[in-house]
Amino acid sequence: MQGILRVGTPPYLVARPLNLGLEREPGLEVVHEVPARLVERLRASELDVALVSSIELFRAPGYRYVPGAAVLGRGRVSSVQVFLRKPFDELRDVVLDPASRAAQTLVRVLLTERLGREHVAFREPAAGADPRAEAERSGADAWLAIGDAALRTKLGPDAPESFDPAAAWVQETALPFAFAVWIVRPGVELEPRHVVAFHAARDRGRAAIPELARESSRLWNLPEEACLRYLADECGFAPGPELQRSLERFRDRAAALELARAELPAVPVHPSEPSERHVPAPR
Repeated sequence: MQGILRVGTPPYLVARPLNLGLEREPGLEVVHEVPARLVERLRASELDVALVSSIELFRAPGYRYVPGAAVLGRGRVSSVQVFLRKPFDELRDVVLDPASRAAQTLVRVLLTERLGREHVAFREPAAGADPRAEAERSGADAWLAIGDAALRTKLGPDAPESFDPAAAWVQETALPFAFAVWIVRPGVELEPRHVVAFHAARDRGRAAIPELARESSRLWNLPEEACLRYLADECGFAPGPELQRSLERFRDRAAALELARAELPAVPVHPSEPSERHVPAPR
């Protein structure tokens, strides 16, 4: 592929271990958007590659993903929470975060399976809306929050009771949950150097996790050890073969509720050149 590769990534702390220094790689143009907006731009061919909600792989044909780099939930994940205003078994009306796609789908799957399709309704407010404010305004029973806002609420004082969808997934499947992967849109062929760049950013980002935790602790006035635990233990960024199994399991459960297309495969990018060589970003 010649020219500039247009790359999108979420503006959240959890994306930093995968995008650190990526904007300094030659031939890449990097923008930051919430996951739902990244999906829109990828579909409109405004982006070539995006660190985007994993469910998008199974909603349109022709997508591929970059193996070896993803946002994984290993168990509980503080930045994806269903905050409760009623006990879990009494949930009937849940407000979804409009910035989300994978977490929305996971919550729909888990709550529908556990509570019954006929018992729980989901509402997605307009783009940019605060799901907590919408839940409180409308009297909803719970709200899904993702990203840094969810993290600050969960790790802050007086956090509401919550249901952790990633922890539930891992408990049920013994697999990590892939919230986001680098998705390549149809018609874009990555060169080996591009995959090298994504893996190099991952390696830099993972090495910088202690510093990222310190920065977020100072910025948000949260305990540093909690921020470090979030990045180092709750989340993973360098998946192996389990990524493919997790993606396919998610597709199948989402498709059972008509939230994904069961016939679409999870296809990894296979560059012709080994891509594990670490290449530091230019300065």
